[in-house]
This record gives sequence, C-alpha cells and structure tokens, in this order.
Amino acid sequence: MAYKDEDIVTRISHALGVATEILQDFTPSAVQAETKQAGDPVTEADKAVDTTLRKLLPQGGEGWLSEETVDDLTRLNKKSVWIVDPLDGTKEFIAGIPEWCVSIAYAEAGSIVAAGICNPVTKQVFLASKETRTTLNGNRVRVSTHMALAGARVLASRSEVKRGEWERFAGEPFTVVPMGSVAYKLALIAAGEADAIISLAPKNEWDIAAGVLLVEAAGGQVATLDDRPLVFNQ
Repeated sequence: MAYKDEDIVTRISHALGVATEILQDFTPSAVQAETKQAGDPVTEADKAVDTTLRKLLPQGGEGWLSEETVDDLTRLNKKSVWIVDPLDGTKEFIAGIPEWCVSIAYAEAGSIVAAGICNPVTKQVFLASKETRTTLNGNRVRVSTHMALAGARVLASRSEVKRGEWERFAGEPFTVVPMGSVAYKLALIAAGEADAIISLAPKNEWDIAAGVLLVEAAGGQVATLDDRPLVFNQ
C-alpha cells in the first residue's frame, strides 16, 4: 500500500502523541528495569511504547524493526518498513535526565522517507519527510551555519565521555557537550541547536534512522567513516 509522505508524517505525528501519553504513566525513578544481554537497560516504559506502536503503525503488509521487538526477518522482503526506537536514551530516562526520546522512521527501498522524534519532557516534536523541510513543533528549522570544527559545539555520547573515549580530543578548538540519546542529539542538530554530532561507536538502525532524515531535511549532512551511503532495513 502506497502513501504520500505527508500521510506518513501524519501517522508518525499521531503515534508520537500516543507514545507521549503512555509515558506519562511512568515515573523514571520508580520504573521497573532489567538488563538486556548486551548490558543495556530496558524498562516497562520501553516495552509498553513498543507494544502500542507495533499495533498502531504497520499497515498493509508494512514491515517492522524495533529495538524492543524480537526481529522478524520477513521485513527484509518488505518494500516499506517502520524502524522504531520506542525509548532511546533509557539510561537517561531512568536517571531523570531529560535527554531521551521516541524515534520513528519509515523506510522505502532502503531509504528513510518520513521520520519523527519526540522528547516528551522538553515537549519537542521534530518531523520531516523527503518532500518537506524539518519542523520543530510545527516551525521550520535548519542546521547550524557554522562550517568549521574550530568554535563548534559537538554533541557526544554521555557514555563515551564517561568511558574516557573523548579524552583524546582535549585541547581541540571545539566544545564537547555530553548528552544522552543519539536520536535526540541528531534532532537537536537538525534544529541548529548545536553544530555537529560525532559517534565513536557503531550504531543500530533504530538509533539513527529518524535522526538522519531530520538532519538531511534541515540542510545538513550525515556521513560514515568509509563514506558508504546509508541503506536501511539491513
């Protein structure tokens, strides 16, 4: 079933609203959490949002890829796939740090054509499609016009900074700003609230799918170390 980009963005916007309502029922300091095999935490909030979005979003044979759903590889044969992180930045969510978000992307033939990210705490809703510019709470935004690393504000993984991985850049002429949730960091870059995000570790599709489109639709660029094009639903 084919949809125009604006129809998909409407579906994403609605889904982000539903997710926000669900998350209001959870208190970060009291939420039940467990540790996944990879060592990352997952909470009842992650699972509740995942379950609801999985019921709400896929239609007409669309595929599904989410951090909190056991992967169904039949998605590889689907032209259209939802790529979702129901709660990106779970560590920050548990700690009560407002640097987490819900991330939803819609891919067709390996390319993200519509996306949305919502931070329920800061009440920021970022939306974009291939056909439209990125918006923040309904207003168009664009990336920073700062073109050099000198003087730039660079968003970095809070975990990477804690592990000392950014110490090698001490003395460089840019400011490193530790922050949770790679999806939220990408959204902030799209809105021009910082100049760059650099990740020192590999990311999963659900971490970056929505944020990549937000940045590109806001006039920015996303690149890998080997300059290979990003292809989703792998």
